[in-house]
Amino acid sequence: VTKPARLAPALAAAAPDGLAALLSAPSRPRSSRRNLVFAGAAACACALALFAVFSGATGSTGLNSSLVATRPTLRTFLAKTGYSAAQAMVPVQQQRRNVAGSAVAPELKTAPVAKDFKEPRFMWQALREAVDEEMERDPNVMIMGEDVGHYGGSYKVTTDLYKKFGEMRVLDTPICENGFTGMAIGAAMTGLRPIVEGMNMGFLLLAFNQISNNCGMLHYTSGGQYKVPIVIRGPGGVGRQLGAEHSQRLESYFQAIPGVQLVAVSTPRNAKALLKAAIRSDNPIVFFEHVLLYNLKDEVGGPDEVQSLEHAEMVREGTDVTILTYGRMRYTVMEAVKTLEAKGYNPEVIDLISLKPFDLHAIKKSVEKTHKCIIVEECMMTGGIGASLSSEIHERFFDSLDHNVVRLSSQDVPTAFALELEAATIVQPEQVVAAVEKVVG
Repeated sequence: VTKPARLAPALAAAAPDGLAALLSAPSRPRSSRRNLVFAGAAACACALALFAVFSGATGSTGLNSSLVATRPTLRTFLAKTGYSAAQAMVPVQQQRRNVAGSAVAPELKTAPVAKDFKEPRFMWQALREAVDEEMERDPNVMIMGEDVGHYGGSYKVTTDLYKKFGEMRVLDTPICENGFTGMAIGAAMTGLRPIVEGMNMGFLLLAFNQISNNCGMLHYTSGGQYKVPIVIRGPGGVGRQLGAEHSQRLESYFQAIPGVQLVAVSTPRNAKALLKAAIRSDNPIVFFEHVLLYNLKDEVGGPDEVQSLEHAEMVREGTDVTILTYGRMRYTVMEAVKTLEAKGYNPEVIDLISLKPFDLHAIKKSVEKTHKCIIVEECMMTGGIGASLSSEIHERFFDSLDHNVVRLSSQDVPTAFALELEAATIVQPEQVVAAVEKVVG
């Protein structure tokens, strides 16, 4: 914001009502109210500031003119959706907890695998269908981010949704990740179910404070009085000559945040079913979509199909070795499996799906059968997803292993732009073949 003097009246006008709502919940101890105000301050401040921008309080300097046209304030928006301050402050009912320590929605039942198929869709189309169907199903669902409205999103996941649901539920934002992520967290606290699209997952590092200090902690620091049902999604992973800053592997960055759930999709079908489940969940969820999988085409399920966010997916059953992978590396592994089958090997391949919490039940069952385990990931070798998963397997299932867990991870270097150097930094099929031959013998 470049003109704080012009912003001050808007903040002054909105802040008293916001603080009054925060402090008005019945039977709340003073310390709890104080902690709640401190915990929600960043999210609320971001929300107020960004809506002040939308309402023209800061002028149009540095912003697209279409974004500074007069827009309703947050209170007007909530009023239109039927939410009052009293409704927003109703204490959250006691909910079951997952291993991350955050609230979880009632368990979702996965639809029968062989029913309710639609014609093949690209992954970006499957994701769009999921958002469309959930916004139609629940008027509290909204999506916001840079260019999600008229432009349709950087990978077309929100194409034309603004025509159907309007510009307030498909909200174009300024280039200000910490601002609109904070606004989404504040909206989730009041009962909405926002989806935040990052134009690139690397850009969401600018909102790391909001995701870690607000998104992951508010349910805990409010004593369960607030939930933050938010989905933070977007393209990530190593692309094809996109350069270092647009080829980030951020899974392990977010894995360290208490209270946040991580999901990585790999097919059009599980992308749609998992996104629908994520939108319905009361947990804050970081939803990883690999940038090179958007044009992958396959059949998808119908509007009633959802998939458990905590369960891994069996890709191929086998007996010789367990290969654990996720995201784009699923296809690197399956390319290697063709060679391994020709050589007489019978590997079992599991797509993790849930990067936090891990599906340790499925992993245990497989390791007890094969007695060997290889982890294939695009994340970095040092401090990556594979590092924490390998530790879990060694600590929990050591007696079932005939060989130490082997990790195949990306090099600990920034991703190069040159095609040959880029390929050298990530795992290739021949490395998977060599690892299986070494472990199995």
